[in-house]
Amino acid sequence: MKKRIITGIIGGAGFLYLVFLGGIPFTFLILVLATISYYEFLRMNQTSLFSIQGFIGLLSVIGMILSLNPIIPIFQYFSFLNVILFSLFVFLTFVVFVKNKITFDHISIFLVGAIYVSLGFGFMLKTRLIENGFPMTLFILIIIWASDSGAYFSGRYFGKNKLWPEVSPKKTIEGSIGGILLAVVAGIIVNQILHIVSSMTTAFFISLFVSILGQIGDLVESALKRSKEVKDSGNLLPGHGGILDRFDSLIFVFPIVYFLFKL
Repeated sequence: MKKRIITGIIGGAGFLYLVFLGGIPFTFLILVLATISYYEFLRMNQTSLFSIQGFIGLLSVIGMILSLNPIIPIFQYFSFLNVILFSLFVFLTFVVFVKNKITFDHISIFLVGAIYVSLGFGFMLKTRLIENGFPMTLFILIIIWASDSGAYFSGRYFGKNKLWPEVSPKKTIEGSIGGILLAVVAGIIVNQILHIVSSMTTAFFISLFVSILGQIGDLVESALKRSKEVKDSGNLLPGHGGILDRFDSLIFVFPIVYFLFKL
């Protein structure tokens, strides 16, 4: 647990500093995190990032993220859907050239993985780059981190009833409830400081919604790992596993919350 806490504090502080900077530094961080995440995804699927299919997938991830955030001028001419369609075309052409050594089943996995990674990190960056993006991003991050921490410690000390053992054997109902409660408290307090929304009731429901979404995102990645029979997506972060393990909730939350705030 000590290793987990130390890694969380150091990593969280560095991440928050780059969130605060925004712009090119945060864009670069997002691209690095997305690259590592796609590497972990490929690794779970017994594929090298340095294979042709891995390279096509990685370029797709980078293209999708930058199409959502045209911080590089040329990407203003490409939409997210355009990049997906072009990536699909390249993958299908690749299947022909390798004479079905890489099959349609394989490329569907690589493309879905690229969309999964790029949507989450792309909208995390997009949220930060909009007007008032820093407080909004900070608001979401704190809610998710509070939810994760509340779920971890509540499950560790009070967990008895399994939440969804077929997907994630260690998660408990008590942990889920503890995560939601801490997320709501954190969300209300942060909103009082940052004034993201106008009322405490709205802050309550947003925090509740974000915490539940984050836990679903966590279960999605758990289902992926279970299907591939791996414990963690990687081992880059001591006590936390890989980047996908640490960002699974945020990947799921940011696209949905971005559109929620845009309504």
